[in-house]
Amino acid sequence: MKPVDLTRSEPLLDGGDPWADVRDGVRKLCARFPGPYWRALDRDRTYPEEFVAALTEAGYLACLIPEQYGGAGLPVSAAVAVLEEIHRSGGNGAACHAQMYMMGALLRHGSEAQKQRYLPDVASGKLRLQAFGVTEPNAGSDTLGLQTRADRDGDAYVINGQKIWTSRAEHSDLMLLLARTESAETVAKRTDGLSLFLVDMAEALQSGLSIRPIRTMLNHATTEVFFKDLRVPDTARIGEEGKGFRYILDGMNAERILVAAECIGDARFFVDRAVAYAGERVVFDRPIGQNQGVQFPIARAYAETEAANLMVQKAALRFDSGLPCGPESNMAKLLAADASWHAAESCLQTHGGFGFAEEYDIERKFRETRLYQVAPVSTNLILGYIGQHVLGLPRSY
Repeated sequence: MKPVDLTRSEPLLDGGDPWADVRDGVRKLCARFPGPYWRALDRDRTYPEEFVAALTEAGYLACLIPEQYGGAGLPVSAAVAVLEEIHRSGGNGAACHAQMYMMGALLRHGSEAQKQRYLPDVASGKLRLQAFGVTEPNAGSDTLGLQTRADRDGDAYVINGQKIWTSRAEHSDLMLLLARTESAETVAKRTDGLSLFLVDMAEALQSGLSIRPIRTMLNHATTEVFFKDLRVPDTARIGEEGKGFRYILDGMNAERILVAAECIGDARFFVDRAVAYAGERVVFDRPIGQNQGVQFPIARAYAETEAANLMVQKAALRFDSGLPCGPESNMAKLLAADASWHAAESCLQTHGGFGFAEEYDIERKFRETRLYQVAPVSTNLILGYIGQHVLGLPRSY
């Protein structure tokens, strides 16, 4: 039997992979940014400016923006292919993936004037839409418990509060910000009273916004942001006042699908590296991959990855078809994150001590993929969602 070609991703259907050309283009681009590039960034905790610029110039970061606004007008399944290949190459799409799912709130709920003003510049790379201000220190995953206020003052809003884990804030021109415009005690439903704003970062930094970087175990460019009497015009509000939470829900499904694609890419990176090393590393006069104790964990990781990928593809297909995809998106994120973590462990174990050496890139990717057990939504919250909304069990949170 011919071995599986681990240099290519398996198509979902027998009809072939519709995004094969996209994958090939991304793979060639990523070849210009090999392991040493990412290792240097990781050591210095610096942002991959050159890589993001190359992705922008090639049009990949604008793939979901409609053609009328300067983008490629492709579906989420194409963005899945882009991000998976970035991660399979050993890179990290988290440096810029937010733009792919965040612009959906502007596209679906923004005014035509807002779309005409911002989307062409986002598509061209003149503006970066990378920062998403939602999570707060005292609310965590309880988005409806956020306390940052946006109080109406004539034709403007005055914003006060704090956000945490706002990644890429130092490298973004625009921020999508969710803030409370009505007290939680006075709204009819917990999902009401939150509004969504598109904040010009350069202007805000001069008039009430401050940013504090947070150093973490991986190079993720995440920050804490503070708002003190920041005035933004009412034209910065996206959609209706008090409906902001509903607007970000659309993007959350896309976010889960795209992060799941990154996990699939990570998992395939680890399987690729483990297979190669197990086949060439000789100990006791035999390749270590001949030992079942080495071979079986890699084989299981491969099987889990292929199964998770089917759920990612199903979720993307439902999203692109305009069908409800909450359960599928959440399960895709859960299964893909588990697959990438299990593949990471098997790869590190296969490499033994060499897996901890920087030059192999295993320890860096090991740290990067661990994040997805926690963010952008933790596995426990997904399990709670499935239990309540899919299985009909009592609400657990």
